[in-house]
Amino acid sequence: MVKSDLDTQYMAHETMDLHEVTAFKSLCLTKARTMQALVDDPELRRLMEMDAAVTTRQLQELNGLLSKAIP
Repeated sequence: MVKSDLDTQYMAHETMDLHEVTAFKSLCLTKARTMQALVDDPELRRLMEMDAAVTTRQLQELNGLLSKAIP
């Protein structure tokens, strides 16, 4: 029987890497949302909003990956 990628669990070092990336992306999202309040340029604000949206989607994907981590 061949295991699919969806059945694979991550080992401890892979889980740590996922946690590190998740923490970094969370910090990036926090900074982007905080800095939006200080930006006057509409184009820069739009770019920051797009970045926040992309980062939010990435964090959702990372959470999905973390759900397959070994407890």
